[in-house]
Amino acid sequence: MHRHMEARGNAIVRGVEQSGKAVWRLIKGAVALALFAAAIYWLRLSPVPIKQHHVERGEIAATVMGTGTLEAQIKTTISPKISGRLERVQVDQGDRVTAGQVLAHLDNSDLSQQVAIAEAGIAAAHAAVDLVEADSVRAKAILDQAKRDHQRFTNLTSAQVATSVEFEKASEALAVAEAGFSKSRAAITEARKQVITAEKTLEYHRARLADTLLTAPFDGLIVRRHRDPGDVVVPGGGVLSLISTEVMWISAWVDETQMAQVSPGQPAKIVFRSEPEKSYEGAVSRMGRETDRETREFIVDVRVAELPPNWAVGQRAEVYIETGRKADCVILPSEWVNWKEGQPGTFLKVAGKARWRPLGVGLRGGDAVEITEGLTAGDIVIKPVSLVASELSEGRMVVTP
Repeated sequence: MHRHMEARGNAIVRGVEQSGKAVWRLIKGAVALALFAAAIYWLRLSPVPIKQHHVERGEIAATVMGTGTLEAQIKTTISPKISGRLERVQVDQGDRVTAGQVLAHLDNSDLSQQVAIAEAGIAAAHAAVDLVEADSVRAKAILDQAKRDHQRFTNLTSAQVATSVEFEKASEALAVAEAGFSKSRAAITEARKQVITAEKTLEYHRARLADTLLTAPFDGLIVRRHRDPGDVVVPGGGVLSLISTEVMWISAWVDETQMAQVSPGQPAKIVFRSEPEKSYEGAVSRMGRETDRETREFIVDVRVAELPPNWAVGQRAEVYIETGRKADCVILPSEWVNWKEGQPGTFLKVAGKARWRPLGVGLRGGDAVEITEGLTAGDIVIKPVSLVASELSEGRMVVTP
C-alpha cells in the first residue's frame, strides 16, 4: 500500500513538472512573438524621422568638371648655342624680362681673342689687296710701254728702217708685259677673295662671341633658374625657364564621355586648390585631339582671365565648364535625388506618409539638377535623418523631429 501511494505521488510530481515546462514554453513563445511583432512594427510600421526640402524654381547652369594644372601657352628654356663656362646670371626666378634683354654671360675670353685675330686677318687681307693693285698698276704701265714699242717697231719694219730682229724683240717684250698684267689682275682677284674669306671668318667669330650672351626671346617671367656662375653648360642644357604671362590656362583632364558637350569659347569657373573658397573667370581656349588610353580622358585648355595674387606654373586647379544654362526652372539639390534601377526619383511627404515620385531630369550643374517631370515648386521632398535611404518605402509613416 505504501509503495502504491509513493508511486502515485511521483507520477503527480512528474505531471506538475511537465505542465510547468509546457507553460514556460508557451510563455517564451509568446514573448518571442511579441518581440518579433515589435521588431516588425519598428522596422515596417513605426514613423521614420525625416528632414524635408521645399522645391523651388530658379536658374541652373550645367557644368563639366575637369582637373588640371596651370600652364603658359608660350614657354621656353633658355640654353646656350655653344659650350662654355657660365660667367654671370643677371636674373633670377620671379624676375620680369623684356625681349632682347641679356640674361646670362658665358666666359668669352677665348672667343674675344679669336675675333681680334680675325680682325687682324682682315687688315692683312686688305693690305695684300693694296699691294697687288700697286703691282697691277706697274704691270699696266709696262704693258702700255711694250704696246707703244711694238707699234713703233712695226712701223719701222714696214718702212725697212728696223730689222726683223728688233721687231721680234719688241713682240716678245709685249707678250711678257701682257702676261705680267694678266698675272697682276689674277693676284688682285685672289687677294679680294682672301678679304671675303677673312670677313666671313670675322663674322663667324663675332657670331660665336655673341652666342656667349643669352638673351630673352620675348617679354616674360623667369619661373626657374637651373644654373649658377661657374657651371659648365652645353647646347640644350637649361639655364633659365621663361614663360609669357599673356596667355595662361589650366590644362584640364576631362572624361571623354563629356567631349560632345565641350567646345571652344564656353565660359568656365576656375578654383585653385590654394584658394578653394574663391573662383576665377575663364573660357575654353582649345581642346585636345587625343584621349589618354588608360584614363579615357582628354585635355581641355581653359584660359584664365585673372590669376591669384600668388600662383605657380604647375599648380593644380579644378575647372567647371558651363555647357548650358536655363532660367526659371524647377531645381532640386542632387542629394535629394534617389536612384532605383537606374531611374531617378524622390520621396514626397503626403498625408504623413512617404510617397515615391519618379522624376525626369534635365541639366545637371554643380550640386543641383533640373527637374523636368514629377515635381512643381512648393512640393516637399523628404529623406531620412539617418541618411539611409532604404529606411523609406512607399507608404511608410514619417515624422519630422
